[in-house]
Amino acid sequence: MRSDLIADAYALGTGPWTMTRVARGALGQIWKLSENGNGNGDRDGSAWAVKELLFGGDEEQVRREAALRDASELLGISAPRLLPNREGAYVSRLGGSHVKLYDWVEGTEADPSDPALLSWCGETLAILHRAGQGTTEAPNDWYEQCPPESDWTWLREEVRQAGMPWSDELGRFLDTRMPELARHVTRSGPDAVVMSHLDMQPQNVLVGPAGPTLVDWDNAGPIAADRELAHAVYFWAGKNDFSPESARRLMRAYRDAGGPAVIRGIDSFSMLFATDLNFVHVQAECAIDQNVTAEQREFASGKVVATLATLPDPTAISRLTEAVAL
Repeated sequence: MRSDLIADAYALGTGPWTMTRVARGALGQIWKLSENGNGNGDRDGSAWAVKELLFGGDEEQVRREAALRDASELLGISAPRLLPNREGAYVSRLGGSHVKLYDWVEGTEADPSDPALLSWCGETLAILHRAGQGTTEAPNDWYEQCPPESDWTWLREEVRQAGMPWSDELGRFLDTRMPELARHVTRSGPDAVVMSHLDMQPQNVLVGPAGPTLVDWDNAGPIAADRELAHAVYFWAGKNDFSPESARRLMRAYRDAGGPAVIRGIDSFSMLFATDLNFVHVQAECAIDQNVTAEQREFASGKVVATLATLPDPTAISRLTEAVAL
């Protein structure tokens, strides 16, 4: 990543600049672009977050991200700006990489055991869901479908032939837990769909002196409100080893802020099951794909192992559903 190309594309000035990689995810990595060459932007506080998209960028989706983020700011939700380049585009192709540029946000990852942050999460989701009602768009298949059995059968064989060390573990998953999770993945009805963030996890909330900031709006789009709510409750309450009181606190804040959704049963967790199943499939494919870099294959392989070890447990989900029942 060349800092001078980014600075020129976004008319940031002459620098000098420092680029420091700060995080890596499945679809991209985050760099801190700092002025004055010291890594901190001390000269005038100038610093930006550069998201390098490892598999390209969809300008239409990114424009939706920017629009929803801007609308949320008017509702009082703190979020980093997504900045257009000189041509007004939100995705730039620079030196073979696709990038997006954001305001840099100082803060620490949210502590989901903090009662105030649990209430903030519930209230923020309620604000987004109320404002996002009335959309006619359908949710992306990533949130409403999972790979059919034929795709898993093909993948199992490809992984076995590639000699991946987690081949047997994947096979056991496909013979046991996968069918149980997949049967709860269904399409949502059109009436309950809202425009929202779609990835409200503690790792996507940075807490600074001014309070919480919601980051990572890449997935913004339509979703069934109860499914996003259930997804958030699962992560903020502690996943399979959840705290009932944490789950109830988030739900109380959501209801008190006028949130329209209700978790009605295990099927409200369809989004949670679908995204995890799709993630395992995509990362396993990437781990054996010789058309990507060795670093990407290694990263994907690690994600497969980590995700298989932490998949949602339907028994725990049933207890969580009971804990938040009205």
